[in-house]
Amino acid sequence: MWLFVFFDLPVKTKPERSTATRFRNFLLKDGYMMIQFSVYARICNGKDRVDKHLQRLQSSIPDKGSVRVIQITDKQYERMKVLVGTRKNNEKTKAEQLVLF
Repeated sequence: MWLFVFFDLPVKTKPERSTATRFRNFLLKDGYMMIQFSVYARICNGKDRVDKHLQRLQSSIPDKGSVRVIQITDKQYERMKVLVGTRKNNEKTKAEQLVLF
């Protein structure tokens, strides 16, 4: 399961820019990868992990601005198309799953 975070935060003043940077750094530290400047995604193994990261996200959301979250399946993520430009080298294209025999 993938968790996507979309946000639009105010950045007109220095304190607003600092808040937006802190939020982006929180996302990176929490295991999200940047898809686009205001779009981050991370993989979660199961509903419990999704709930855990939603709680962590909820506690780190800035007071101002707009933050949206959507969860999608691995299959839906694999069907994503890049219409302009190319995928980044560090961008995962498939879920990395552990296989035990």
